[in-house]
Amino acid sequence: MLHAHSHFSLRYGILSPEEVLRYFAENAYDKPVLTDINSTSAALGFIREASKLGKSACVGIDFRNGTDCMYVVLARNNAGYQQMNALLSEHLQSKAPFPVRAPFLPDCHVIYPWKKQPDELSANEWTGFAIGDLNRLQVSADRSELIKRGVILQPMTFRGKRDFNAHRLLRAIDNNVLLSRLPKDRQASEKDCFTDRETLEKHFEYFPELIRNSQHILAESSVYFDFGEEAVPGNKATFTDSKEEDYRLIRRICEENLPERYPDAGPEIHTRIDSELDIIRQKDYLSYFLITWEFTSYARSRGFYYVGRGSGANSIIAYLLKITDVDPFELDLYFERFINLYRRNPPDFDIDFSWKDRDEVIAHIFEQYPNVALLCTYNTFQFRATVREMGKVFGLPAEDIDLLSSGKVSEGQADETGRLVLRYSKYIAGFPSHLSIHAGGIIISEKPLTCYSAVFHPPKGLPTTQFSMLEAEDVGLYKFDVLSQRGLSKIRECLEIVSETQPHNPPEDIHNIAFFKNNERIKSVLRTGKAIGCFYVESPAMRMLMLKLQVDSYLGLVAASSIIRPGVANSGMMREYILRHRDPERRKQAHPQLAEIMRETYGVMVYQEDVIKVAHHFAGLTLAEADILRRGMSGKYRSRDEFQSVREKFHQNCLARGYSLQDTQDVWTQIESFAGYAFSKGHSASYAVESYQSLYLKTHYPLEYMVATINNFGGYYHTELYVHEARMLGAQIEAPHLNCSGIKTRLDGQIIYLGFELVSGLESRLIEELTEERRRRGPFGSFEELVQRLFIPPEQLHLLIRIGALRDFPESRKELFWKAYMHHGKVRERQRQPMLFRSEARKFELPELDEDPFEASFEQLELLGFALRNPFDLSSEKPQGDVKVAELKKHCGLIVKMYGYLVAVKKTSTKGGEHMYFGTWLDYNGDFIDSVHFPEFARRYPFQGKGIYELKGVVTEEFGHYTLETGSMRKLAFKQDLRYNEQESGQPSGDVITDNFRKHPGSTSHFDRRLRGGQNEVAV
Repeated sequence: MLHAHSHFSLRYGILSPEEVLRYFAENAYDKPVLTDINSTSAALGFIREASKLGKSACVGIDFRNGTDCMYVVLARNNAGYQQMNALLSEHLQSKAPFPVRAPFLPDCHVIYPWKKQPDELSANEWTGFAIGDLNRLQVSADRSELIKRGVILQPMTFRGKRDFNAHRLLRAIDNNVLLSRLPKDRQASEKDCFTDRETLEKHFEYFPELIRNSQHILAESSVYFDFGEEAVPGNKATFTDSKEEDYRLIRRICEENLPERYPDAGPEIHTRIDSELDIIRQKDYLSYFLITWEFTSYARSRGFYYVGRGSGANSIIAYLLKITDVDPFELDLYFERFINLYRRNPPDFDIDFSWKDRDEVIAHIFEQYPNVALLCTYNTFQFRATVREMGKVFGLPAEDIDLLSSGKVSEGQADETGRLVLRYSKYIAGFPSHLSIHAGGIIISEKPLTCYSAVFHPPKGLPTTQFSMLEAEDVGLYKFDVLSQRGLSKIRECLEIVSETQPHNPPEDIHNIAFFKNNERIKSVLRTGKAIGCFYVESPAMRMLMLKLQVDSYLGLVAASSIIRPGVANSGMMREYILRHRDPERRKQAHPQLAEIMRETYGVMVYQEDVIKVAHHFAGLTLAEADILRRGMSGKYRSRDEFQSVREKFHQNCLARGYSLQDTQDVWTQIESFAGYAFSKGHSASYAVESYQSLYLKTHYPLEYMVATINNFGGYYHTELYVHEARMLGAQIEAPHLNCSGIKTRLDGQIIYLGFELVSGLESRLIEELTEERRRRGPFGSFEELVQRLFIPPEQLHLLIRIGALRDFPESRKELFWKAYMHHGKVRERQRQPMLFRSEARKFELPELDEDPFEASFEQLELLGFALRNPFDLSSEKPQGDVKVAELKKHCGLIVKMYGYLVAVKKTSTKGGEHMYFGTWLDYNGDFIDSVHFPEFARRYPFQGKGIYELKGVVTEEFGHYTLETGSMRKLAFKQDLRYNEQESGQPSGDVITDNFRKHPGSTSHFDRRLRGGQNEVAV
């Protein structure tokens, strides 16, 4: 009666909190109870759903060391709820086991399983009895004393055999053991079933006092929160000492920054400022704005770049506080999309920082405020991954697991064990598996976070709630999103590189977006889609869209940033937008009222705000109802009753207004197709600002920008393409170089030296030692000097030789392999200690060693992931009779043959559910080929990984963009890799030595024996 688990008893419980609640409601219990194991993740949702049924909820925690239940604690009230959360939080942080006796929790009931209770019970302590204890209790000598302080503590974990089986499988997965070897003490008893009230009380009919005591505890144990519209905001109430002082501070900051943001501010600007501040004040969001202003100001003081995006960009106050760089007045952004008096949900700023700077900003926030925590997310079991886990606990061989998880085998085709694996994997899929950290959500609360849930400390070490953003919003806590992205790191690093390479040619202020908007070089790059490396505008889809739209303006880029999203694209409205953009006559086909509502986008819904506008002006919904509809576009809200109600009202209003059923359905389809993917206009504008910043740097400092892109591990593409782009921009690309390269890639005039960090297998410790030694004592003049000054393990030295880092030395790579091998044969037992003094090396003669000119390229393929020459040079076939990208225009509509080096593949599905693909390639000249592979040909000619392909198909054109509609595809072989062949002279190739030594260190191979048979060794 007092002890129920949900599936938030991770990898233990089976029922969702809603199912637990429903069971109690349907089986005559007066009050629902939830006591998850070391967790209050489900508590807020459980309380919320119970209140909908008109019931108060009893919540507690099953405190366990491993699977051993120490005691169950029930909160008598909210104070007790905080006390038990604090106890659990302390344990989750310290990892110390729970004590045998619970500490005093004045507002809680503590229930010990029988035989674990202390000798003397306090007023709030009880002994709990399960059904299985009753026979022994009946004959116990101290029965009467036990019953006085006794209650029913029957664990309820599953409903029947199927649930019990699933429970055992979860326990086996959690313990990483075969199901057949799962210990009994690591799983629940088969008797721990949910039991209806009548049956439970029947079991305890000879112990009425236990029933009365249990009912007494239940009657006085309730935890209550207001939710949704009724919730009192729980965030830090004030930034200063009072709300009035907060208001004066925010107004003063706005006035100070007004001349910079609006040098010629007119009455309309002042009116909007007053209007927004009035709403922010009424909604009690002053502290939210000021806290965001504080940590973004800290970031600016540290020289960190950031982007304030999301619907927060709709606020002129956010613009004046420099939280965002988007001018909402210029873009006519709809402030009510962000905050309005009717909107129930709280505001939400998304602040992107560089991935290198974000952790410091978060640390600053945690130092500033006492009640702060990260938000968690619930990672769930995914079907295919669960099949693999199930296969392991059933003891299936790897090949059987691979086949079952591939999705190619149905239950009907599998054997008995396979059917069990698939059946229970489907059942468990969707259960929470473990708690993780939200991408960037931070809660800053007025009260301790333990008032809402326990907090745990994941690997990052910062307190993290046990509830997600949904529960946070429901209970009145609105998050601060402190996110990271690599695009900002590229911008910052590029500026740093420019200050070194071009100190007399400093860049324009990176925040001067007005200057960038009118820059002709940027406009040209946008129109031609040559924005590789630039934030958000470099992907194949965006590059094609730029070409089709011929966008070269800020507003056009803002629209394109949202049009590309799946919600608009999948509905067919992206194509319609392009048609209307290019053909003014086409715009007349738009529904008159929609065209009036959305003039800027020709009557096409592009932004999330458009849903609010259409729902309000077209369908007559209130602003509050329209906002519910907008939020309902996100899948996680669609099941809410509020959304379903508003959906019905939308259709009813449209019919009442005389719209045809077809028009109503067409508009609804547009809204529905957004499916949570559309951007707010402010969000798109924020993206466009960052795009312009990166476009400016690439067009004016191209090599510096590409180096910064490589050092921050690119963007949409792999490093190889950014190296290719740098070469196309005029750079000479050099492999990592012993005396010229650093840890990261660096620019020297027109030469780009790739960084040592790109070499697979090269240890960061060695790289740091090497660069520090070179800084202190100068470059390395010879192989002998290198190995005297640094101790380099043999496998690491071989990597340096293989990648060509020692190419300034007079010896060839193969001679260096011999030297390295002889050197390490001499000093194999020497400790890792560099030589203090240099000594002369003994001279010796090596036989002439040949090296194939392509060997270095194959080494680069292995160690960098790409070769530093045109990949077509490595093909075993010489492309002949092919058409290049530059010639596509004159072959439109014709069948052609092309050769392409594969860059990227995008998989998608047709409306019929069949798979098709879009390919991105480079031709021999380095120009992009775009291909489409429809289902029939995709099945017959599948992609076979990285390499060069012969493509045959029809050249098609749409809006000035050319695509190859592929009919067949064949992958070409690379040239033979000669590194692993014996030379005609009988001498081993250098890489055979490397490979043999790497795989068999210390072996007595025939190379070893030959060396030890009298050949000279390097003197050290």
